[in-house]
Amino acid sequence: MIRSLLVLVAGSALALPVWGQATTNPTPGSRSAATLKDRSSERLDNWWNDTVFYQVFVRSFKDSETGPLANDGIGDFQGLIDKLDYLNDGKPETTTDLGITGLWLMPVFEGPSYHGYETTDYYKIESEHGTNEDFKRFMAECDKRGIRVILDLVLNHTSKSHPWFKNAWDPKDSKHDWFIWSDTKPEWKGPWGQQVWFTPDGRTTGPYFYGIFSSYMPDLNYHNPDVTKEMNKVTEYWLKNYGVAGYRLDAIRHLMEEGQQQENTKGTHAWLRGWHRFYKSVRPDAFTIGEVWSSTDVIASYVPDQMDTCFEFDVSYATIDAVNNADKKRIGEALNKAWKAYPRNQFGSFLSNHDQTRVMTRFGNDFSKMKLAASMLFTQPGIPFLYYGEEIGQVGDKPDENLRTPMQWNSEPTVGFTKGKPWREAQSDYPSKNVAAQSADQDSLLNLYKKLVRLRTANPALAKGDFTLAETSAEGVYAFARSEGAQSMLIIANLSDKPVEGCRVKLGGGPFKKAAAAKELLHNATVTTDAPKLNGRGGFADYTPITTLQPGTLYVLDLSAR
Repeated sequence: MIRSLLVLVAGSALALPVWGQATTNPTPGSRSAATLKDRSSERLDNWWNDTVFYQVFVRSFKDSETGPLANDGIGDFQGLIDKLDYLNDGKPETTTDLGITGLWLMPVFEGPSYHGYETTDYYKIESEHGTNEDFKRFMAECDKRGIRVILDLVLNHTSKSHPWFKNAWDPKDSKHDWFIWSDTKPEWKGPWGQQVWFTPDGRTTGPYFYGIFSSYMPDLNYHNPDVTKEMNKVTEYWLKNYGVAGYRLDAIRHLMEEGQQQENTKGTHAWLRGWHRFYKSVRPDAFTIGEVWSSTDVIASYVPDQMDTCFEFDVSYATIDAVNNADKKRIGEALNKAWKAYPRNQFGSFLSNHDQTRVMTRFGNDFSKMKLAASMLFTQPGIPFLYYGEEIGQVGDKPDENLRTPMQWNSEPTVGFTKGKPWREAQSDYPSKNVAAQSADQDSLLNLYKKLVRLRTANPALAKGDFTLAETSAEGVYAFARSEGAQSMLIIANLSDKPVEGCRVKLGGGPFKKAAAAKELLHNATVTTDAPKLNGRGGFADYTPITTLQPGTLYVLDLSAR
């Protein structure tokens, strides 16, 4: 039987465009730049706007030292529990932890592949990581520390080893229509030219099944309402029974094919709206964030009626380009566009993730660049996501396994990750680049991250304030204002590799009703002028708060009337 090529999917992280390449394929379901309205006045205050998220690959974070999974070289939930105090010790008065308040766990359900994006049981924790009871203990420990947890939910496809797909080989089985089949092999390919039609057992003749990412991961057919019902059950199961705070959804632009159109279709948007209503009915404060690897115009079309927010790729690319090339024009344009495209602050900001060359590698292992990028991440608009190991400058390049190497805890040969043989060797720079070494160094990248997280958490203007781009008199200097209530801040970043003298900042209009002499919050830098002279439109001209801006340095100036 030939199945209709209409299906709802959610994609995998295995076959994606190269870094910096935004694959846009506008469809009737997306909005173009010409028609995109300014939504920055739409205020949505939610717990996630006050949250700093940390992305964890459980396999590589910490192997337990006691219990049935001890020292097998694979990270597990007991190991993660043992390291929770590193992320947040639950004591606001201490400053030794990172201060993380949200965790994104990459896929933790049972499956045959190391990466987790091949699921065989949506209701069972991967046995290499522990049991469902271990996960429940982990959730209780997170709750003690005020950490919310979101799970990577792979809706697009199952593993070819999933019982559903094994049964689906039989055209008479009830699970057959849970997947997409064709008696003859269609000639068209996937969005980036990849093969998408396969035979179940490697035969050269049909029937053929559809898998946008791999022959190992057949796409589910959401045109069949029974599939939707089952995935709604999965969604509810973890929200209600384990208290997870929400989900991260991979590659959601591929959810429903319409003929040969495989991206951003009307069906995709419609299904996500229905799913959004469903999970909000289960838990009204549940949070979802989607990966739409595309341009801002396309990404924003999914927020907030389908996903609460999505990862903002253009801003990520522009931030890295600003650090590498002192390009203030690109970052200014990207942030301005994002600020208008989404409801106020409703986009996820990040430097890198599990699919991309680690950002420290992109900076040529330059700690000064990494510090500048981190400072930009935590002061710009958006909800910040930090990829594990990024805070100590871990490196990594393709293949994907090298982006997901063990967390480097100390300078021992197995980096404090395990006492056994690690599933993957650590990066070669572990003797000097590890948590223990950087904890002892007050000027380290890790300690800067601790300071940045706390700075953002303590200042509403940085967490969820308004954004206004400012002009500067120096080519390599980038500046913007953030404000929330009575708090107003001016952020100035010298993107260049040379000191800048006497840079003037101009803000034609902005948030400043009153302003005091600036207090610098990140470096305790000396402020050399009085309060700016306001122009009556909330802005100012020719303001030079710091005489010499040091190279590759970002300053946080509190101008709030005190």
